[in-house]
Amino acid sequence: MLLADYQQGYSPIADSVGWSSLVAILPLLVLFVLLGVLRMRAWLASLIATAVAVVTAVAAYSMPIGDALNSGALGAANGFFPIMWIVINAIWVYNLTVATGHFDVLRRSFASVSDDQRVQAIIIAFCFGALMEALAGFGTPVAISSVMLIALGFKPLKAATVSLVANTAPVAFGAIAVPITTLAGVTNLPVDHLGAMVGRQTPVLSAFVPLVLVLIVDRRKGLRQAWLPAVVAGVVFGVFQYLSSNFWSVQLADIIASLVAALAVVLLTRVWQPKETYQEAGRENGAAPEASPHAADDAARPARDTPFEVFRAYVPYLVIIVVFVLATRVPAIQGKPPSGVGDASGTGIESVTRIVNWPGLHITNAAGDAVGTTFKLNYLSTAGSLLLISGLVTLLILGVGPGRALKAYGRTLNQLKFAIVTVMLVLGLGFIMNESGQTTTLGVWVAGAGGLFAFLSPILGWFGVAVTGSDTSSNSLFGALQITAAHQAGLSPTLMAAANSSGGVLGKMISPQNLAIAASAVGMQGKEGIIFRRVIGWSLVFLLFMCVLVYLQSTPVLGWMVV
Repeated sequence: MLLADYQQGYSPIADSVGWSSLVAILPLLVLFVLLGVLRMRAWLASLIATAVAVVTAVAAYSMPIGDALNSGALGAANGFFPIMWIVINAIWVYNLTVATGHFDVLRRSFASVSDDQRVQAIIIAFCFGALMEALAGFGTPVAISSVMLIALGFKPLKAATVSLVANTAPVAFGAIAVPITTLAGVTNLPVDHLGAMVGRQTPVLSAFVPLVLVLIVDRRKGLRQAWLPAVVAGVVFGVFQYLSSNFWSVQLADIIASLVAALAVVLLTRVWQPKETYQEAGRENGAAPEASPHAADDAARPARDTPFEVFRAYVPYLVIIVVFVLATRVPAIQGKPPSGVGDASGTGIESVTRIVNWPGLHITNAAGDAVGTTFKLNYLSTAGSLLLISGLVTLLILGVGPGRALKAYGRTLNQLKFAIVTVMLVLGLGFIMNESGQTTTLGVWVAGAGGLFAFLSPILGWFGVAVTGSDTSSNSLFGALQITAAHQAGLSPTLMAAANSSGGVLGKMISPQNLAIAASAVGMQGKEGIIFRRVIGWSLVFLLFMCVLVYLQSTPVLGWMVV
């Protein structure tokens, strides 16, 4: 039979977890080698690795080929909806701001805050970069921040380094918390619990990132003269990321934190400026990046945009916040989701939500208990649909016609075509490994480290993001492994799953994809190795910090922080 009931086994090779782990890890090794060593295109590397996962599931784990392929189909479906549905609509909203010129107004408003490059690095790379990460992710903030910094006089290498290092603390909640949503999907842990736990790890990191940016821009002198805005930005961002992820909205954590942090720095500059203004004009090791479509109009514009123009530039982001707050915090609108498969008792925007059993897939674990193979169709309540609604409202406020909006949507789909395929394939790979039992085998094996696994846990996430370039992909690959190891080692599954995402954010700055994006943005194509050497040290220092934090959270010392 092609489709049949399948019961997982975790030591199919010589009845040994160790030997079985060597086989189970093959799909991941293939993916990492193809991406990290051979620099193959991500979608092609993911396709080959998925094929290896199918062969491993069938040949080593005796999974029927129909179930293996069907598990991959379930993963691919989750990859598109809700994950890429969120990214598509988020980047569409951003592309609208570029097409209408509102993004350039936003850039000029940031430059007007301060002519000190140390403060500009905080405002643009950290605060605005976090907002772009919140709305789009997938390399967008690095590209945009780098170009904006170049336009303000930063040297190419410094602009790339600052943008990459800044793209850390917000990554776990990027693209309207897609990494957390994905993690919840592969671990069956509540999104709110995972978001709250990550929100007790990355905010601690965010307090130090702006200080590092100032150090990169102007070394020790910069710390002495511009430590105050760095501390204000980092602490305010961390506090509001924690508050939003734990009490308000996981999806809005980065949006709220970035906007409030930016506002705090702007208010600070009204009463404080560095004793000496730091400017380092000129270009080195690169060429000017491609100009904005509206850059030619800048010279003809007045010295300052009017308050109304600035307000219109912020409108899309304000609309997103209002829509998400209404949808997630007003009971009459939020409603109640259905309780299970076939239940149609949802209310509010959840009234159209349906939870269905994935056709033809029936899997049990080694104990004989059913493994979840359901697919949730929350048409209205998913973050992607809320972003689409936000975009439609923005069109009305800004007076953008349907033709222009559809053209921007078409460009967005074309821009993301390979990303869509890649994410669907990576999620398919993750689901094949999870449903066949390969992930559990690896989890049982690494759990042999016992309590020390808490220290090692963030390294798995860091490694996954460093190779795949995505916290979402890393969570889909290692999320289930983390909780399996946690159960085996007697650790908190929520803590270990969150550690995968929190550790992963520190691998973003050294991933080949992000390095290539940064190099292209600042005109340093082919010199990714130079940028890599500038950021690898910070990646390792922050990773060590996160490993220690997670380990202490697994002990009575900081155990009170665990959800």
